[in-house]
Order: sequence, then C-alpha cells, then structure tokens
Amino acid sequence: MSRILIIDDDQDLCGMLSEYLSEHEHLVTCQYTGREGLQSALNDPPELILLDVMLPELSGFDVLKQLRQRSRVPVLMLTARGDEIDRVLGLELGADDYLAKPFSHRELLARIHAILRRMVPEPNSAGALVLNSANMQAHYYGEVVDLTAAEFRVLHVLFKSAGEIVEKHIICERAFGRKLLPYDRHIDIHVSHIRKKLTAINPIEAIKTIRGSGYQLLVHNLS
Repeated sequence: MSRILIIDDDQDLCGMLSEYLSEHEHLVTCQYTGREGLQSALNDPPELILLDVMLPELSGFDVLKQLRQRSRVPVLMLTARGDEIDRVLGLELGADDYLAKPFSHRELLARIHAILRRMVPEPNSAGALVLNSANMQAHYYGEVVDLTAAEFRVLHVLFKSAGEIVEKHIICERAFGRKLLPYDRHIDIHVSHIRKKLTAINPIEAIKTIRGSGYQLLVHNLS
C-alpha cells in the first residue's frame, strides 16, 4: 500500500480518485488549496503526489517549486488543458510526469504504478558515475549530483546501457512506463538538466546527443 497525496481544488474529483485508488490498495489524502497541500507534503511526506496546476492560494507550479527545495517526493502534475507550456514548465520545475485532464482512471493508475515501481536494489558504478536507487542518489567524480526523481530515472536508463546509444522512445518507456508522444520533449529536457549537472562537476562531455536517434552516456574512469 502506497500513501498518495492529492492536491486539487475539485473536491468531487478528489472523492472519485480517492475511492478508485483505495480500491487498488493505495492510502489517499486530499488537500484542496496549494498552501495546505504544500504544508501536508512537507509535514507528512507521502510516497507520491498528484498535483493540479490550477489551485487557490498557491498554484501547482508554486507548490512544486517550493517542494523541490526540500523534498524529492515523486510528483505527477495534472493539467487542465494539457498545454505544452504547462508540461514543459512542470518538468523544468522537477515534476516526474504529467497527465492532461480529462483522463481515464486506468491511465492514472498506470502512471502512478510506473513512477512507484522503478527502483534499483543496490549501488552500481560505470566509471566515475555511481548510482544508488535505494536513496535515488548519484555520485559523479565523488560528488553528489542533485537530481530530481525523474532525472535520476532517465540517467539510470542511460547508465544501464552506458557506452551504447539509447533511443528516446526507449528511454521514455523504460523510465516512465509509457510511449513517447509526437513533439514530446520531456526526455530532452531531463537530459539537458542532467548534462548540466554532470558537467558542472567535471566539464568533460558526459552525455552525447545522437542526432535523430537518442543519447549515449560516455564512460569516464576516475584518474
């Protein structure tokens, strides 16, 4: 049983989702304003948050921004229109995934399970890069890399195929459990953030872009 916090001002929707997710063995708590949702997330951290964009007091983006300063709890954003600008902004701020309203309960459950189940049992290393999914932490040249949960999962997919080219659609399927949609740039956004964080530690190229295909994690040994 996983603890899920829903932050959405639509109380009818919250009620329906609570009932549905409870039937699938999830323990659900609801908050109806951004401020109350943020406080609940920080004071009693759940295992996953469903976060609406349009909220009273604090917007979903404001909640996410403040949450990411103190927590890595996975966040699935709920957008009313599914606009690309909302999706991109949410990913830029550290959301793990997004889902446009209206959505089916089955798709929501699949997204939730995809986020919750991706863990690696023990530390692994590829040259100067070490990953440990028990605490979702990465070290590069001995320094901690400050990654979001989504960034960690993308990096892990590349890590498991270090030195090989991994196509974008494969990264999306393995990291998020869903197909890559046309014009969907969230993999590019995550890789861009990861690359910046790695090169901030060591400026040598860490992730190579393979035009028209995907990405390749380059293995560099400690010297």
